[in-house]
Amino acid sequence: MKLKILALAIAMLSLASWSIAEDIKSGLKVGEGIGPFDVTKLAGAEKDGVTVGKQLCYRCKNGSRPQVMIFTRSSDEKVVSFVKQLDAALAKNSDKQLTAFVNYLGESKDAAADAAKKLCSTAKVELVPFVVPNEFENGPEDYGINAKADVTILIAKEGKVTANHAFAKAKDLDASSVLKDIEKSVN
Repeated sequence: MKLKILALAIAMLSLASWSIAEDIKSGLKVGEGIGPFDVTKLAGAEKDGVTVGKQLCYRCKNGSRPQVMIFTRSSDEKVVSFVKQLDAALAKNSDKQLTAFVNYLGESKDAAADAAKKLCSTAKVELVPFVVPNEFENGPEDYGINAKADVTILIAKEGKVTANHAFAKAKDLDASSVLKDIEKSVN
């Protein structure tokens, strides 16, 4: 009897942890246009022609080129690892003009700015800029970033979303599936 109860408890815990890792809806849907939004550059991408502290629309700067927009509330090791892999993808696909930027979100603009700088320092990347959007709590209103999503990644080409990946918890970020969608967007 005790063995059956233990087996049932283990099964319930497995099911609970599976449902916790489930993706959530956040951000624009595939096929939707990516609108402009202003950000402040805080760190990274020293050679992209944008000085630290400048306010601009990176989405606009990137135009219709393939681009990856990361909206994060976390500096989890999975986010750091993904940003490093993204930096490598930018270098590999420079001939295809792949661009990206990391938007750090938070309850206060100062806290988000500090976290963005720390994430950049930890990731040690060369090509990815780190920014805080003017709408720092949940990103641009018309993008529909879910307040319960630790990480939302939008991949776009020619001004339209080609893939959307959202994760309730940063530890569940699946870099390989995101990188596959990035490869599809540049080919």
